Amino acid sequence: MDLKKLFMGGIVAGILYFLLGWLIYGMLLTNFMNNHTGAAGNIMKTEPDFLYLAIGNLAMGFLLAYVFVKSNVSSMAGGFITGGVLGLLMSVGYDCMIYSTTTTLSKTAMAADVAAATVMTAVVGAITAMVMGMGKKAA
Repeated sequence: MDLKKLFMGGIVAGILYFLLGWLIYGMLLTNFMNNHTGAAGNIMKTEPDFLYLAIGNLAMGFLLAYVFVKSNVSSMAGGFITGGVLGLLMSVGYDCMIYSTTTTLSKTAMAADVAAATVMTAVVGAITAMVMGMGKKAA
């Protein structure tokens, strides 16, 4: 396994997840998600715990980079497609389990989250794969 690519890809993807998460969830979807909560209502903290937010984003970044290294994804198109599929499957799995066991999410919010997570992971995947593929020697 190419540990240099894994480390570089994990850090890049973690930073991208953080920035796109802020843009998509923190700016664009905040009001929408607050208006489409489940029966529990708005349960958001007034300020996020940034240490755990950073750890979570880096973990997601390293997961994506690990999959890319193991499956030899190194082009933007490959990263976009693989990232999109991973984002879709992970968000459908997570959101369906949360919806089925809690009252924090409405079906509308669940659908929006799946769409947002799929797009976000596809974009993170495209850029991460491009960065991981830099310096690749021609065959």
